[in-house]
Amino acid sequence: MKIICFGDSLTRGITFVKGRMRILKDNYPSVLGKLTESIPGIEILNKGVFNDNSDFLVNRLEKDVLAENPDAVLINVGGNDCNFKWEEVALEPDGNHQPIVPLERYVENLSFMVSEFQTRHITPYLLTLPPLDPTRYYRSIADRYGPSIGHFVSFVGGIEHWHGMYNRRLKMLAKELNVALIDVRSFIKSAGDLNILISDDGIHLTREGYFKMSQAVLENLKKHQLFPEH
Repeated sequence: MKIICFGDSLTRGITFVKGRMRILKDNYPSVLGKLTESIPGIEILNKGVFNDNSDFLVNRLEKDVLAENPDAVLINVGGNDCNFKWEEVALEPDGNHQPIVPLERYVENLSFMVSEFQTRHITPYLLTLPPLDPTRYYRSIADRYGPSIGHFVSFVGGIEHWHGMYNRRLKMLAKELNVALIDVRSFIKSAGDLNILISDDGIHLTREGYFKMSQAVLENLKKHQLFPEH
């Protein structure tokens, strides 16, 4: 059975330590592979790309997923969709800035991908957006782009507002499309101290956080009987 983990930097395994980006070998697809070693015939591929959003996933759908002919695909995307172009916000904090991928197009992109997978008898799973730490996130953004972004945020709402909105719409979409949802967000929130599970930039996970994400995925795939109990 071939399973593709399709997503952005949270699938790739990006973390931040003391302001520096690192790519972890112990990303969630890698850990998931280790956790399923006892199950014969399981192959897990990591198709996560740093800074991707749902537009980019649609663009590389054929090459990175369909051409691999997998049995199942785990889709985890949205954090970059609901984010803003902070360099533009910093230059014009009174401007009318929109999320990088508007909510309606985000939903259309996910719906399109699900349809493409189902047409080819590939089982899709939608993963919720992992939790973030808005305080640490804004601190890292302000360090890069300056404090003027605070003015914009006070009028349109913080990243937690947009992050939560996209996540809620994702959950609704899973119900509408009758697609299995894996709620990694709630699992990680209840798994322990988020200061330990979320990295210094406030939006990526730590090695411990990715391990918890892998556990959430494994538990849910077993519930959906993709992985039979041994």
